[in-house]
Amino acid sequence: MRGGSAVNTPGTGRSAFLAAAGILLSRIAGLIRDRVFAHYFGNSAAADAFRAAFRIPNLLQNLFGEGVLSASFIPVYARLLAHGDDAEAGRVAGTVVTLLVCVISLLVLIGVLTTPYLIDVIVPGFEGEKRDLTVRLVKILFPGAGLLVFSAWCLGILNSHGRFFMSYAAPVLWNAAMIVTLIGFGGRASQFPLAETLAWGSVAGSALQVGLQLPSVLRLVKHLRLSLRVAVPGVWMVVRNFGPVFISRGVVQISAYVDALLASFLPTGAIAALSYAQALYILPVSLFGMSVSAAELPAMAGAQGNVQEVATYLRQRLDAGLRRVAFFVIPSAMAFLTLGDVIAAAIYQSGRFTYDDAIYVWGILAGAALGLLASTLGRLYASAYYALHDTRTPLYFALVRIALSTGLGYLCAIPLPSALGIDARWGVAGLTFASSLAGWVEFVLLRGILNRRIGRTGLPFSVVAKLWTAAIAGAVAAWPVKLALGPRHPIVVAALVLLPYGLIYAGATYGWGVPATQVFVGRLFRFVRSAVGRTR
Repeated sequence: MRGGSAVNTPGTGRSAFLAAAGILLSRIAGLIRDRVFAHYFGNSAAADAFRAAFRIPNLLQNLFGEGVLSASFIPVYARLLAHGDDAEAGRVAGTVVTLLVCVISLLVLIGVLTTPYLIDVIVPGFEGEKRDLTVRLVKILFPGAGLLVFSAWCLGILNSHGRFFMSYAAPVLWNAAMIVTLIGFGGRASQFPLAETLAWGSVAGSALQVGLQLPSVLRLVKHLRLSLRVAVPGVWMVVRNFGPVFISRGVVQISAYVDALLASFLPTGAIAALSYAQALYILPVSLFGMSVSAAELPAMAGAQGNVQEVATYLRQRLDAGLRRVAFFVIPSAMAFLTLGDVIAAAIYQSGRFTYDDAIYVWGILAGAALGLLASTLGRLYASAYYALHDTRTPLYFALVRIALSTGLGYLCAIPLPSALGIDARWGVAGLTFASSLAGWVEFVLLRGILNRRIGRTGLPFSVVAKLWTAAIAGAVAAWPVKLALGPRHPIVVAALVLLPYGLIYAGATYGWGVPATQVFVGRLFRFVRSAVGRTR
């Protein structure tokens, strides 16, 4: 099979849709979880402790989990499947999971034993009861994070076999376990004991997430062989690719932990508010950046032919994916920038979380929104590098991004608010603004070097101009509605404000002939006709 036809467009489009559908379900469950969490914890000291504790063991999942395994394991495993070598694919899968179990078990043990020292490094600004609670929470959460790494291996297997929905919908069970825990114990426990109970609920949810995926994985991998033989050629390639991606992912995590470290010196509520904003920010990244990248990676990795044919195929896949991502991400970024208070209030405002807290989250979210497009498009470019078995170039550019975001983040979070006479708590918005600037630098570098290798790729200016203009028009129309509604129930306000915003954006882009809109509207009409037909 030649490079230009390794995987057809409809197949990857359907895969991206299934991945997005699974991610949407899991993110909706996550937002419900965060709303219930905000109801019981607000921006309190216990909320800060839980959010900070959750970051530390989550480092295992981020370093060894989905992103790293997708970049190192899927290209090798998917290529073996494309060549029909199921037996070798089974050996590679078995060896990789055996290595993961051994390494993660050791790291979980070390993490539990060294938790107090980790706390002093990650959130040195925590003291007294807040620090003690954070230590207890981390010790509980570490085993659950180890289970989520195993879940990421399951995801790699399922995605390589074209099973995208289950792998991305499985976290619904994890979120559901935490929601049930909060509702079941929230009304009869004070905040500190409730945080510990919630941590145990998270561990139980991690086990449920793995349990959902494992039976399908065992059915798909017919030749699974558990082994520690790293000398197997396919395994050695996974290990070789793993190193640079692991380091790249590690430096990205360093940036997140630097943000947490700096935020720990800001007034109470900064870390919790940062986490609330990140939960909203990650929704379009996951739905549109991650889903498209996840669907494209196996397709691009399976491309065959000479150098020119593979380059042509990658350009086609990239350009199509960039258009799909931009169509959804640009209005998301504009909504975060101009209507972030409406969104934050609709999701979180309840109980201890007030409208003032929603305004605070909006400011943080606006800083992150400036880099939203760069972050999502950058994921797709990184997938192209991984498909070419180049894991080093994304690493180098990640290092550049981390250096910039760390330096700028410190300046914008600590000295700048003081110099400008701004309340110190708004320094956390400076962190997200700095990360956005660094994200654009990384994106430009990724695109520039890849274009030299495979030819020109990117979004046409005319398409970008239409999308941004439509998003601005929607925001201009939504603002008078927002002002006219005044202080009503936040969910009602969100529905009445975001509906005209979305309709104007969709109508404008459809009228201007943006292909993504026409495809989306066509699929929507077909779905409605099909649903109506079934009811007759």
